[in-house]
Amino acid sequence: MSKIIISAAIRGAIVIVDRVEKKVNEAIEKFGADKAVAFPNTGYYLPTIYAILGTPVKTLGDMKPVLEECRKLLPNVPQEGLWLPYLGAGLDAGMAALWAFDIEEAIKYVEDTPYLLAEDCTEEQLWLGAADDIIMRKRGVEFVDGSAPGFAAIVGAAPDNATAVKLAKELQEKNLYVFIASNENGISFAEQLREEGVQLGWNTRLVPFGKDTSAAIHALGFANRAALAFGGVEPGDYDRILKYNKNRIFAFVLALGEVSDEQYAAAAGVINWGFPTIATSDIPQILPTGVCTYEHVVSNVPYDKLVEKAIEVRGLKIQITDVPVPVAYGPAFEGERIKKESMHVELAGPKAPGFELVRMKESDEVHDGLFEVIGPDLADIEAGTRLPLAIEVEVSGRKMQSDFEPILERQIHHLLNGAEGVLHIGQRDIIWMRISKKAKGADFSLKHFGAIIHAKFHSEYGAILDKVQVRIYTEQEKVEQLLGEAREVYAARDSRLKDLTDDAVDLFYSCTLCQSFAPTHVCVISPERPGLCGAYNWLDGKAAFEITPTGPNQPIEKGNTIEEVKGQWDGINSFIYSASGNQIEKFNAYSMMEDPMTSCGCFEAIAVLLPMANGIMVVDRDFAGMTPCGMQFSTLAGSVGGGLQTPGFVGISKLYVASKKFISADGGLARLTWLPKHLKEFLKDHIIARAEEEGLDDFINKIATEEDCETEEEVMEFMAKVSHPALTMDPMF
Repeated sequence: MSKIIISAAIRGAIVIVDRVEKKVNEAIEKFGADKAVAFPNTGYYLPTIYAILGTPVKTLGDMKPVLEECRKLLPNVPQEGLWLPYLGAGLDAGMAALWAFDIEEAIKYVEDTPYLLAEDCTEEQLWLGAADDIIMRKRGVEFVDGSAPGFAAIVGAAPDNATAVKLAKELQEKNLYVFIASNENGISFAEQLREEGVQLGWNTRLVPFGKDTSAAIHALGFANRAALAFGGVEPGDYDRILKYNKNRIFAFVLALGEVSDEQYAAAAGVINWGFPTIATSDIPQILPTGVCTYEHVVSNVPYDKLVEKAIEVRGLKIQITDVPVPVAYGPAFEGERIKKESMHVELAGPKAPGFELVRMKESDEVHDGLFEVIGPDLADIEAGTRLPLAIEVEVSGRKMQSDFEPILERQIHHLLNGAEGVLHIGQRDIIWMRISKKAKGADFSLKHFGAIIHAKFHSEYGAILDKVQVRIYTEQEKVEQLLGEAREVYAARDSRLKDLTDDAVDLFYSCTLCQSFAPTHVCVISPERPGLCGAYNWLDGKAAFEITPTGPNQPIEKGNTIEEVKGQWDGINSFIYSASGNQIEKFNAYSMMEDPMTSCGCFEAIAVLLPMANGIMVVDRDFAGMTPCGMQFSTLAGSVGGGLQTPGFVGISKLYVASKKFISADGGLARLTWLPKHLKEFLKDHIIARAEEEGLDDFINKIATEEDCETEEEVMEFMAKVSHPALTMDPMF
């Protein structure tokens, strides 16, 4: 490590620790040592400290011992003229600086927080602060499935706004998240983007944590929480935490402009996690490999080569399909909002008919690359116009099957949303789209819907597709005519899936996609039990295997029945034992009380035993409040995830609650006593239908919500009042 870098890193770390120690003392004097501290709605305390030290910082007083650990890591040597021929002192000083940053940011929440505490920025408030656990788990799924290959942590500012916009867009097009903090001479990268009208927030993957350099700790906190939540790594197991991040969280720092001592300290700190720094200024480099996969610090990189160099140094593998459209394209644009004043056209939605449909045809009926617009196109209409819309995609292929049609159809949503200036909401016959004036000004046409679908279908589903043609209809009469035909197709599909049962098939399907984060987790998908992420059902698994025979979705022969009621088969056990690295010996598909399925962290909801109530509660990740079991979702998720089997707790998809096989070995739907109100409303029709099948009279009104109960005792009182069936059932234990 060069003399300049180690001197600056240690000097910066000492300044940071001194400053933070003073702030802690002032806060204790003002609020008291017992004042609670936390990043709102997170279950990982101050995550960088918690991950490495295993120390839960719950109060201001808990910060004092951590600062003592910081002092131990600061080298006891003169700051000026310092030179040490190894990385260790700089890495230690950097670690101390990062712990101090964790504390400094937490103190902001004790006082008047400068942060918005939301997913997206507003015109009034730019800085978002630490991501809560709902956001972390929602976005963490994208790191699991590869749609987000990594993240860039940007500190400083670009030389001008145009360069900032160009750099941000290049990172978005590579599907990377961009975590923004710090500033240069009072100007931040996020402020430069906002001045140019760029949308900022989690939905566009441009996330401004805060203007201070200390706010960069939220990027590292996100990575550490991913290791704890998805990877099953125990707090304090610093060796596994650091290796997990190096091997699975592909992050790097982009240092824009001049580098301050504090930024040197932060850069030295993140090297511990295997995250290199790529700088635009002419700072000393650390080129030999060692802690990081390749170089540790690379400098003097021109802005037009910055992203390319960073990807190379971090060892990222990014696959980009060239989509022939005149606007930027990538998943980062999927969260873009298009307001009415910036809209050129609105398509379908609540005030005009619309639908999208994928159908399989014979090869001679499909002309590959045919894109037609029947009716007005963007150039033919005035700004603010509303049009009906039908997107008809016809495909053929030797390995194509009719069961694959809805799988392909569901991809249209995120494929079209990937184009900058295109907003797509819904699916089937409830779609709603907007195209921006900016996209129209770039010569975007409705024909480009066809170009996107054609390119991405061939790229992602080439194993089953040979030809793709797309017709776009915007004529009212034609759209209404075709809408009736589309609804007949939807109804036939739903009937086909409804008739599938676990007992009617000999094969289930695995999903090991999440093993990139949770190595021992194996999801087993059956016709009556979707994947716990809610994104894959049995037909999806079947289609995915046909598309990628060596992929994460493999057929599993059930084999001989071991426990019919609990749902255990020797073929399934054999598969999960091997696929989990010989860690999970068996599981019961229909029980949450005995050898339940493992959970990764991507689950939509968690089913939890309420022992005194002789029933269960289900909470989804969108519920931020306290639950009757005494834990919030974030705390529960930390106990259930990471590839663990936890009797009495299981990660599930939301719609699994309405399945006939939902914890059927433990009593099924009749055990359900509590749901968050919004989840109860979402599942209402499904629960009513299932309850009628089970002979559960007026059951929907016997399920409590947070408006009725906050504790398990209150749940029991509610159950007694409504005569809940679980009160008379056999004990769950």
